[in-house]
Amino acid sequence: MEAKTKTHTPNKVRRRKQREAAKEARNEARAIAKFVKAAPRKLRLVIDGIRGKSTEEAASLLRFTPNRVARVIEKVLMSAVSNAENNMQMDPDALYIHQAYVDGGPVIKRFRPRAMGRATPIRKRTSHITIIVKERGDEI
Repeated sequence: MEAKTKTHTPNKVRRRKQREAAKEARNEARAIAKFVKAAPRKLRLVIDGIRGKSTEEAASLLRFTPNRVARVIEKVLMSAVSNAENNMQMDPDALYIHQAYVDGGPVIKRFRPRAMGRATPIRKRTSHITIIVKERGDEI
């Protein structure tokens, strides 16, 4: 009798395949921008205004928002739309923002000299922006 050898699949590869299969089942596309040099609190003000809207409406809102972080969010949104169109074969006109959130990234810590030999901390905050888009007809 000949022994059958089983090839071992590393956990990392197995998890990646499971994630890809789950992504196909959910039928959504995402884009993530990491280490954006802006405070999460400022980004959330703009993100809250576009959540749930169609991608065209959100893009026009971001284009005319007088805020520096709106340009970064617009780039992430356009990347998510492009991912949906090219990787998932979705119709770009039927897309809407299913989820949009901002997580805090690492904080760069500096110190500023003050009066009487003291120093006060300065926290330069960074953020991670995630935008997930779906097609309008996919709601359950």
